[in-house]
Amino acid sequence: MPDYDSTRFSPPAPVALVNLRNPDGGMMKAGVIMLLDTGADVTLLPRAVADELKLDYSASSYELVGFENGSSVAHAVHAEMVFLGLTFRGQFLLVEQDWGIIGRNILNSVSVTYNGPKLSWDKS
Repeated sequence: MPDYDSTRFSPPAPVALVNLRNPDGGMMKAGVIMLLDTGADVTLLPRAVADELKLDYSASSYELVGFENGSSVAHAVHAEMVFLGLTFRGQFLLVEQDWGIIGRNILNSVSVTYNGPKLSWDKS
């Protein structure tokens, strides 16, 4: 588990490596970097990975409002994500960055303990 990432984030932030799968074609991408963000309502996948897996885009799009009140439109895809040995299936939104974000829609289903001073986290 990669724990906290101080290369991409300042201050360092907790990240996990997940596997993403296309539920229709079975294609899989292992080791996708995802920020663990308890302040995010939803989980966002990197658009480049969604395109690589040939995920089907939903007709739906959603407006996202960020931390500094900036907004953007995110498209949705159907995918499977394996995180902490659990498979989460459903609709995920896409983000234009190299890493994804695991939000509360997933984090509220698992028990995770953060140890900020040691820059680590673990499944509790």
